[in-house]
Amino acid sequence: MKYLLFPFQLLYCLYAYSLFILMILIFFPCVLICFPLGRIRGGNIMYDLFRFFGNGWFKLIGINQSFIYESTPDPNQQYIFIANHIAYVDAVITVLSVKHHFRPIGKAELLKIPIFGFIYKFCVVTVDRSSAEDRARSLDDLRKVLARGISIVVFPEGTFNMADAPLKEMYDGAFKLAVETGKPLQPIIFLDAFDRMHYRHFFTLTPGKSRSVYLDPIDPAQYPDADYKALNKIVEAKLSEKLLQYKATWIDQKYYQS
Repeated sequence: MKYLLFPFQLLYCLYAYSLFILMILIFFPCVLICFPLGRIRGGNIMYDLFRFFGNGWFKLIGINQSFIYESTPDPNQQYIFIANHIAYVDAVITVLSVKHHFRPIGKAELLKIPIFGFIYKFCVVTVDRSSAEDRARSLDDLRKVLARGISIVVFPEGTFNMADAPLKEMYDGAFKLAVETGKPLQPIIFLDAFDRMHYRHFFTLTPGKSRSVYLDPIDPAQYPDADYKALNKIVEAKLSEKLLQYKATWIDQKYYQS
């Protein structure tokens, strides 16, 4: 059956990606206006444009983004937003889900993409995770963003979870920052990104639902005896529990029995 549907899947993906490129080209002059305004004000406006762009793209390709609030974030509070990472489409879901002004940390490899890489460099804290030196530099850049009163977004898994477990092992960076700065961690779980676009192939994009769940914030002050490694494990347990509770589709049944 999947072989019969493949031509339609291919056509849908070609439509979706062609539309994405067209919208980037249309929005590019608007984005250029942000550069003279600087990385703070200009970057904030840029993310407002991205949110408008992402909403329009999702609607035109039939992805219905919705939000579940187990806890509603304080609009006046600065957060370290963290989320699970399972698909390329997570980037768009993040922009739609996080209403605060924020800066994410992202892969340095994306700087090589024409036009997109130019914009990416201006508004993303990049990291080459294969380099310990670059990881340290990116962590320092995130500290500077937090010092300017802007929230940050981190995927603690670093790269896609390609296993059948709720999460892969998480890096310590976000938890180091939380302990150092006292900023609360605001977890969000993306339940349907895996179904909308499998991490193995660009031509797996499909229309359908996309749910983001805001979990209760985690204040490091609640765990005064926990260092950043202990905080990492506490958060991992909470996120895994919620992904199991919502029955995320990539999770193998054996994890429900443990």
